[in-house]
Amino acid sequence: MLTGNLNVVEKYDYLAEKFRRGYEFLRTTDLKALAVGRVDIDGDDIYASVQEYTSLKADTCKFEAHNRYFDIQYVVEGEEQFGYAKRADLTEEAPYDEMNDIVFFCEPEEAGTVLLKAGDCIVVAPEDAHKPRCQAKEACYVKKIVIKVRV
Repeated sequence: MLTGNLNVVEKYDYLAEKFRRGYEFLRTTDLKALAVGRVDIDGDDIYASVQEYTSLKADTCKFEAHNRYFDIQYVVEGEEQFGYAKRADLTEEAPYDEMNDIVFFCEPEEAGTVLLKAGDCIVVAPEDAHKPRCQAKEACYVKKIVIKVRV
């Protein structure tokens, strides 16, 4: 699935080599065996963040976005209701944290969600705000790999 405003949909090539390297890592690595933490694919240009957590009620999660990286978020185990909104439509809750490349937003009146189950992935660009870690029907264990791809 690719979603976005037509004004920016051709801005990025989601099949460029840097993305293909991330997809290949997801296809060829024993993801269940990876320990929580960072796995370098190409230094700071492409790396994986291995995460494990229990999904949370949506009202306890926040919308976020990144300036320097795309996220390829891949669910290894579990499921989550992944929130999505256009970043330009949101109000910043706190200033951008350059060191951690993250900004958080106030909850919008309207936003969409996508149910991600094991084997599903979603790619979010810097223009996309996203709200990960939200429980679907009920809280569950989630193992997720977030491939960070430098813009």
